[in-house]
Order: sequence, then C-alpha cells, then structure tokens
Amino acid sequence: MTSSRLPGKVLLPALGRPMLQHLVNRLRAVPSIDEIVLATTVNADDDVLETFAREIGIGCYRGSEDDVMQRVIDAANSAQAELLVEITGDCPIIDPQIVEQVIRMYHAHGAAYVSNAHVRSYPDGMDTQVYLVKTLERSAAMTQDVLDHEHVTLHIRNHPELFPPVHLVAPPEIHWPELGLTLDEPKDYELLRKIIEHFGAADPLFSCLDVVRLLREKEDWVAINQDVRRKGDT
Repeated sequence: MTSSRLPGKVLLPALGRPMLQHLVNRLRAVPSIDEIVLATTVNADDDVLETFAREIGIGCYRGSEDDVMQRVIDAANSAQAELLVEITGDCPIIDPQIVEQVIRMYHAHGAAYVSNAHVRSYPDGMDTQVYLVKTLERSAAMTQDVLDHEHVTLHIRNHPELFPPVHLVAPPEIHWPELGLTLDEPKDYELLRKIIEHFGAADPLFSCLDVVRLLREKEDWVAINQDVRRKGDT
C-alpha cells in the first residue's frame, strides 16, 4: 500500500472491483494452482490488505517489508506449499493460461527455476516464476546481500550454474516486451482500467492475445503509459 509511485495501487478500482481482486480472480482460473496466499508486510498501512484477503477467501501472510525473500518463504510455508508460483501484485491482467503454461513447463523439465520474465518477450505484466520452496530456501541460505533479499529470485537468476533455468519465450503473436501492462504509475492505472472496462463483466478472463490485438488497433491507448520507466530499465 505504500508504493512510492502509486500509493494504494492494488486497491484502485476497475469495473467496480479493486485491481487485486482482478488478479486473484485470474489466478483462481489457473488449473494447477491449489491455494493463493497474499504476502504483504507488517506495516499498519497493509492492514487493509489482510482484511481484503479475508473477505475474498485467500490466505494472507505478513512479514518483513525489506526482506521480501524471507517473506515469500514464510508465506509459502504458511500454506505448507512445496511448489511456489510467484506473481507480483502489480499484474492485475495476467493471463491464466500463460501462468498454467509456465507451471507445466516446470513439471516437464528438470529445471530448478522456470520463468517467462527473465528473457523479455511477453508484455510486461505477464510475469510468472515457478520453483520449489526448498530451492528458494537454499538460495536464501547462500546470500546475505540486501538486493538478493529484496528481489526474491535475483540470486537464483544470477547463478544458473547452481539453479538450472528454463526460460519460456512468447510466441510471435504476443511477442511485445516493450508493452507495459504492470501497475506502477497513474498512467498505467489509466491504461489497465480502460482495458478491463473494454472487455467488461462479460469477458473478465480476456487473454494476453486479446489485449495485444486490442492495442495493436489502439495506438493512442498504447501511448498512454509509453513514457513510464520501469524499475530496472537502463
């Protein structure tokens, strides 16, 4: 809730529901996901998120604001999870089928870490990471670097020799890594709200392909947040 660029962003409304609820509804449509746990902080500002989680019937774990790696580990263990599907809270229109595909890729390979985000090809906002909880625990035990503990899988991604990866690359029809569909700044909210309202209540689980086709026809919509700089951009 204390995002520096857009405070309270995950509870901003679109089509009468908070952005976080759109994300949760999409994750509930992923066949392989057994349980959803909201991993938030112990800050009083995030009390509202714990209330939200309770109201919509998902788990909630509250931990350190700075040591996000440990917070994610503890959140996973609170659900007695073995396999972790990590989605950030600023991806309200993530495609359930893409999430399912990343999970299936994990099961089909002997990799320690499977993601569609490390090699940029999908629109930003479709990011999915899959790995065992014990893999993240192993990573956490190997590093005390503040950045590693702030960016949950940074140590894993920086050490492919220790954690063999598989990187999923987008098919040509949705290959658009420059497209920003994450909720970082007010302009992102404007675009995402327009997209959600365009498809409406009749089609709440519109796909990434649906969005790409829509935005290929609406260049003025694409321009709304085109100048937003993402964290990590050079």
